Amino acid sequence: MNFIDHFIKLPGFSSLPSFSTLFSEINTDMGNSEIWFVLILACLMLTFHGVAVLMIAGAFHWLDRKLENKRVYGANFLSYFIAILLIIASHFMEIVAWSYVCVALQVFPTNPQTFYFAGEMYTTVGYGDYTLSERWRILPIIISFSGIFAVSMSGAALYSMMGALLNRSNQNPKSGSGF
Repeated sequence: MNFIDHFIKLPGFSSLPSFSTLFSEINTDMGNSEIWFVLILACLMLTFHGVAVLMIAGAFHWLDRKLENKRVYGANFLSYFIAILLIIASHFMEIVAWSYVCVALQVFPTNPQTFYFAGEMYTTVGYGDYTLSERWRILPIIISFSGIFAVSMSGAALYSMMGALLNRSNQNPKSGSGF
């Protein structure tokens, strides 16, 4: 008997459904073909977020290279601050976009409740007590995954920008090279 066969024979594990059965039951439980539309929207939003963050980081690195040989003190930190503001604005716009998706799908009766829900799920705070109908129970998972991935992309871009700033401060100002 191999490990998997032994594991499956443990109490409680012998009644586990197959993946196809589990997926079929969840899909039936949702009873909602609109969820596939929401998944495609999530992928599109992540794609647009990635492009926006790449553009912001690219503009920062371009400006940083331009300022490299000039003695404009503090300009690169100002550009980093502006990049942070733009990235935060992109996240806020995505929360607003999720709000519009939820309003269009009539997930909640009021618009403010929808906005707070979208913001809490996107940031994975989960502070509110929202009761969703059965057809939308998977929506928080989709919104939170998009938020997690978007924040990860933003963090990676900000890390690369901070690295450029830190490398600049370690350079010898007389030689212009990092040595």
